[in-house]
Amino acid sequence: MIPPVALIYDADCPVCRAAADWVRRNAAVPDNFEYLPCRSAETRTRFPAIAEAACLQAMHLVLPDGTILAGERAIPEILRRTRRYRRAAVLFRFPGAGFVSRFIYRAFARRRHRISRPFPPG
Repeated sequence: MIPPVALIYDADCPVCRAAADWVRRNAAVPDNFEYLPCRSAETRTRFPAIAEAACLQAMHLVLPDGTILAGERAIPEILRRTRRYRRAAVLFRFPGAGFVSRFIYRAFARRRHRISRPFPPG
């Protein structure tokens, strides 16, 4: 059994909510993820090392051993914990994958509020 992890995301962002919902729907083990909004009191209390400003810039994944993976660094671990997409995590081991995923993730994250305008709020 894979120990549960905490996925911390910007609950005010439609794109981030959609990403968290995608993880929820695709998780290999239904209770393998705990979903916490960045701005929640529980997140601040349990994970004081994650600054709110940093959390609002990128999704964070906290592993059972306390390791914190932010943004593109969290993606392979999230994929490993899904039913259909776990094999895709291997792609992040290829040379240059870190640079490419960092570039794409950060470019998308910077524009996520503009991208999310067509999505309904809430």
